[in-house]
Amino acid sequence: MDHGYFSYPLPVNEPVLSYAPGSKEKATLRAVLTELKSQQADVPMVIGGKEVRTDNLLSMHPPHEIAHTLGHFHMGDASHAKQAIEVALKAREHWASMSWENRAAIFLRAADLIATKYRPYMNAATMLGQSKNAFQAEIDSACELIDFLRFNVHFLSEIYKQQPISGPGMHNRSEYRALEGFVLAVTPFNFTAIGGNLPTSAAMCGNVVVWKPANTAVYSAHMFMKVLQEAGLPAGVINLVFVNGPTIGEVCFGHREFAGVHFTGSTGVFNSMWKTIGANMSNYRTYPRIVGETGGKDFVVAHPSADPDVVATALLRGAFEYQGQKCSAASRAYIPSNMAEAVKAKLVDGIKSMKVGTVEDFSNFVNAVIDEKSFDSIKGYIDSAKKDPDAEILVGGGCDKSKGYFIEPTVIVAKDPKYASMCEEIFGPVLSLYVYPADDFAQTLDLVDQTSPYALTGSIISQDRAAVELATVKLRNAAGNFYINDKPTGAVVGQQPFGGARASGTNDKAGSMLNLYRWLSARTIKETFVPPTDYRYPFLQES
Repeated sequence: MDHGYFSYPLPVNEPVLSYAPGSKEKATLRAVLTELKSQQADVPMVIGGKEVRTDNLLSMHPPHEIAHTLGHFHMGDASHAKQAIEVALKAREHWASMSWENRAAIFLRAADLIATKYRPYMNAATMLGQSKNAFQAEIDSACELIDFLRFNVHFLSEIYKQQPISGPGMHNRSEYRALEGFVLAVTPFNFTAIGGNLPTSAAMCGNVVVWKPANTAVYSAHMFMKVLQEAGLPAGVINLVFVNGPTIGEVCFGHREFAGVHFTGSTGVFNSMWKTIGANMSNYRTYPRIVGETGGKDFVVAHPSADPDVVATALLRGAFEYQGQKCSAASRAYIPSNMAEAVKAKLVDGIKSMKVGTVEDFSNFVNAVIDEKSFDSIKGYIDSAKKDPDAEILVGGGCDKSKGYFIEPTVIVAKDPKYASMCEEIFGPVLSLYVYPADDFAQTLDLVDQTSPYALTGSIISQDRAAVELATVKLRNAAGNFYINDKPTGAVVGQQPFGGARASGTNDKAGSMLNLYRWLSARTIKETFVPPTDYRYPFLQES
């Protein structure tokens, strides 16, 4: 296997387009939105480079306009999962042995295609299929996905360059092999970039992949698969299948050649996967890699020295951008009593100024939640808070699914710091706020650390450096991504490698070298130039 050890320089993060009034990109995006809405998309699976259609068609609807049909996708079954594994394993030898420069070129070309020709199409598909506004789509399906592709090429080239030293008369080298078998990538609805990164990061390392996206993200996944094919990805390397979770789990986790799973989704599903894989260990050719980023109950802690404007802005953006459906979204806030009323007032004013509606109206800050199941779950928490004496709806609370799955940005003030909405993941535009005595900052940090089983993101907002240091130490294990004087969202590839621990996942840091190591299996090779011809060592000789 020829890695070439060619060094790809550290790229610059893809610039975010503004979509300001009168801008060229805004006009182009509007035109593509109109184009896609005027069509009825037919979305097949892609197995072995071929489009696969079935008689089981499921319709796709914008979450913010459920009366409109974007098109249909072809739902598969166990036979398609098995077929995907078969063609992947056939493609494995050629793909794993391809020179690194040629593998890398495919993903760099894909990044450039997204940055140019496909940018409005990736963004429009994400906006319509997953109800993201133009800015949220731009930072996700364009910029972050481009960054994943480019930075991972750089990171992997740096790994390949890491070689052992050689003593006299020998040469040592490390060969970074693909895993022996296939990788299953299971991707979520909330980030198109995650949908693209989970299969490609494994494939970049020479692995072959079966990719199962969330049904609610099929539209953008289909668009990205078109990009990969145009970029020259060989048939069978990544196979896009639309098969329900239990079925694909049964097929893949029961297969002898299963080599790893790259997952983003719920903690419960990941726990179930781990249990199944563990029960099947004796069947596998190799120990599978299990990499997952799961749930979060992300916090913002304000110190009494914090600026209320900074606190309110961090919460308004952190909790309500993309309807609170980011794994990193601010979900629980701890506000000191000395500024509680000021922060509450700013939250009320800010939320009342937010427009809620369709993504095609660029003045809307908040759009729809992903589907009816999510809507009903979020509404359940809001309805409970309205009736519970331990909680108060400060602002918001409106829910309407007559035209789309719209939930108003909502702030629940909890009288009990262990109230349900302070502890449980809601995954919607709901922020729970607890007011703590201003003199109890240190004790509140303990409360933050112990309240939730998750440890994904969190932030401390303070103008007191000693308080920042104390929070950084006491909350060391409470968040894999920790922010100082900022919202707990918005990790950028190459800048803030992303992932959490505890019930939030394996903390393998997407957007860094750490993640790529999981998809490689190192082989150490020693060559001796002049081998010995006598077994006897000098110490055996008589003096």
